[in-house]
Amino acid sequence: MGATDEQKQRHRRLTAWRASAKVLARASADHTLAERLAALAADAGTVHDLDEWTDVYGDGVVAEVERRTADLLGMEAAAFFPTGTMAQQVALRCWAARTGSPVVALHPLSHPEVHERGALTSVSGLRTVHPVSGPRQMTADDVRGFPEPFGTLMVELPLRDAGFVLPSWEELEAVVAAARERDAVVHLDGARLWECTEHFGRGLQEVAALADSVYLSFYKSLDGLSGAVLAGSESLVDEARTWRHRYGGQLFQQYPAALTALLGLERELPRLPSYVAHAKVVAGALADGLADSGLPWSRVHPRPPHTHQFQVWLPYASDLLDEVSVRQAEETGTTLFRRWFPASAGPPGVSFTEVTVAAPGLEWTAGDVREAVADFAARLREAAAGQTQDGPARGDSGSQEQDGPAQGDPGSQT
Repeated sequence: MGATDEQKQRHRRLTAWRASAKVLARASADHTLAERLAALAADAGTVHDLDEWTDVYGDGVVAEVERRTADLLGMEAAAFFPTGTMAQQVALRCWAARTGSPVVALHPLSHPEVHERGALTSVSGLRTVHPVSGPRQMTADDVRGFPEPFGTLMVELPLRDAGFVLPSWEELEAVVAAARERDAVVHLDGARLWECTEHFGRGLQEVAALADSVYLSFYKSLDGLSGAVLAGSESLVDEARTWRHRYGGQLFQQYPAALTALLGLERELPRLPSYVAHAKVVAGALADGLADSGLPWSRVHPRPPHTHQFQVWLPYASDLLDEVSVRQAEETGTTLFRRWFPASAGPPGVSFTEVTVAAPGLEWTAGDVREAVADFAARLREAAAGQTQDGPARGDSGSQEQDGPAQGDPGSQT
C-alpha cells in the first residue's frame, strides 16, 4: 500500500526539520529509529546499571523511576503508567470511589475534555462539569460559586490549549483552598509541571504538596520515549496499581521508556529553567518581528510566556502557513515554526502554532529570531498573493491530531 498524502507531507516535514541547522527545539520524533536506539545505548549506562536484569511487570528500572519521581515530588509513592491518559483516568476513578462522587470539576479546555474522546465518561463512568468557560485558568470564585457539587477538582498546569497559561502562586493556593472548602480532593494534571516552578517561584515539592495526587509526563518536556507517573499517598498508589492492571497498563517490560525517563530527569529537568527564561526572549523578538513584518495581524500568547512554550496566531489558513513554514526550513535550513492548526472557534482563516524553546533554541539571539521572522513574513506575503491571483484562498484542511497540535512537545507536531 502506498503512502497517503498526509504521510508524504509528514515525511517531508520531518526531513526538513531534521536537516535544519537552526531550530528552536528538537524532540525524539525528529530522529530515525537508528538514531534513537544508538543514543539510548550510548547514554543509558550513565543513569542506570545496565548489567541489571530487565524489568518484569514494573520492577527493576521501572521501580527506580517511581522512587526517584516520588522523592522529587515529596510524595509517599508513585506508579509508572504507559500513558498519561490512563494514569489520569485511574486517579480520577479512585477519587470518585473514595469521595462517593463521580463528578469531576475541570476546565473545558483540559486534556481529558479535548483530546481523549470522552474517555472519562465512556470508559470510567465519570461525569465532568466546568466551573469556568473562558481560555484562562479557573479562579477561587469560579470554584466557590459553581452551583453543582463535585468530589474532585482537576487543575491542569499549565493549561496547554489556552496557551500554556498558569495562575499566579497566590491564585493557585486560593483555588485549592476553595476546593477544600467544598470537601473536594485536588488532582493536578501536571503533564508539564516540571517547567512550572519558575513561574511560581516554588519547587516541585511545594507545588505538589497542594494536591492529593499529581500526574506527570516523561515525554512532553523531558524528551522521554513515553510514559507517565501518578504520585500520591501509599494507599492511593496501591489502589491505582490495581486499576492500572485492569486497564491493561501492567506491561511486561518497559525498560526503554524507563531509561529515557531517568535520562530526562538527569539531563533535561535541570535545564528547563534556562529554556523558560529564553522563551521570554524568543517570544518578545517574535512579537516585535511580526509587528514590523507588514502582515495584517499577529499575536504572541501569552506575553511573556509562563513556561518554555507559547502560541503564535496569524490570520491565514493553516495549510498555507504549513507550506510556507516547511519551505523556509527546506530552503534556508532554519525551522522557525512547525505545524499550524485552525482555531477551534472564531472566524475562519485564523490559525495558531505552538512554539517550544529547548536546548537548540538557547543559541538563538533576538536578532536571529527577527531575521527568521522577516524571511517567513516575506514568503507568506508572496504565497498569499499568489493564492489570491489564482483564486479563493484555500480553507483549513489540517485537523488536530488526537493529542492536538503539540502532542510530543515538539516532536509529534509532525
